Amino acid sequence: MTATGTIDRPLTHDPLKQAPMSPHATTSEQPNGSATADFITTGAITSRQNRTREMQLIPEALARAHMDDRLREVDAQRHAVRLVTARRMQRKAERVSLRARRALAMAVMH
Repeated sequence: MTATGTIDRPLTHDPLKQAPMSPHATTSEQPNGSATADFITTGAITSRQNRTREMQLIPEALARAHMDDRLREVDAQRHAVRLVTARRMQRKAERVSLRARRALAMAVMH
């Protein structure tokens, strides 16, 4: 006995390899408001494929966004470090300039 798969356990999860949906009504007349078989199978397969593709790309998009955030943080940190270093060097240069001015004043006085 070979099982062809059930709704809960299909033979394959690939929408293209699954059997197309067949109308379950034995008469040729469809009930009012029902979709045609073509619309049911092609629309379902396409939406499943798109949803699957999108869901597979979600982790990549999250990783890309995370890396962009990290790069922005690193750039901001580098900028802050450069700013702190520049201010420190400016204060040091001001102290050296003041020391040189005092030394010159002392030399002129004597």
